[in-house]
Amino acid sequence: MIAQINAILPQTQCRQCGFQGCLPYAQALAQGVADINQCPPGGAEGIAQLAQLLGVAPKPLNPVHGQHKPKQVAVIIEETCIGCVKCIAACPVDAILGAAKHMHTVIASECTGCELCVAPCPVDCIVMQPASQNHPAVTQKSAFALQAKNRYEAKNLRKEQEAKATAARLQQKKARLLHNP
Repeated sequence: MIAQINAILPQTQCRQCGFQGCLPYAQALAQGVADINQCPPGGAEGIAQLAQLLGVAPKPLNPVHGQHKPKQVAVIIEETCIGCVKCIAACPVDAILGAAKHMHTVIASECTGCELCVAPCPVDCIVMQPASQNHPAVTQKSAFALQAKNRYEAKNLRKEQEAKATAARLQQKKARLLHNP
C-alpha cells in the first residue's frame, strides 16, 4: 500500500506536507496518521487519486500546507551566486551543479520545484520561475516523478555511505591515537 501511495505523490520532496519527503508522507497515510489533502504539489488531482486508492472521500487541499501552484523550477542568478554550496546541500534531487566558491547552476530538467534551495541562499540569488511547457514535469508527469524519486533515493544512499565512511575513518583515527599516544 505504501508503494502505491508513494507512486501517486509527485516526488518533489518539498516537505510542505509536514513530513521529510514523499515516502514518509506515504507511510503516514498508510498508517492513518496523515490526511490525503496535505500535498500542495499534487493538488486536487493527487488528492482525488489518493482518495480513490484509500477508499475515502476527496477533500480540498488543506491551506495550512500551502497552495497548489503551476510547476516551477529554480533559477540561479549567476552574477550574484557566491558559490556557498548551501543550495546544493538543500536540493533533495541533486539538480544543482557547482563547487565551493564557484558559480552554481540548476539543471532545469531535473528540478522538482520544491523550493528547498531558496531559503538557505545567503545572497538571495535563487528565484522560482514557471516551468516551460516542455519541462518533463509537465509533459511526462509520471516518468518525471519516478526519475525524481530515483534521484532522491540515490542522493540519500550516497549521503548514508558518506556518513558511514566518515564514521569508519574517525574510528580508525581513534584506534591509532589509542595505540600510539
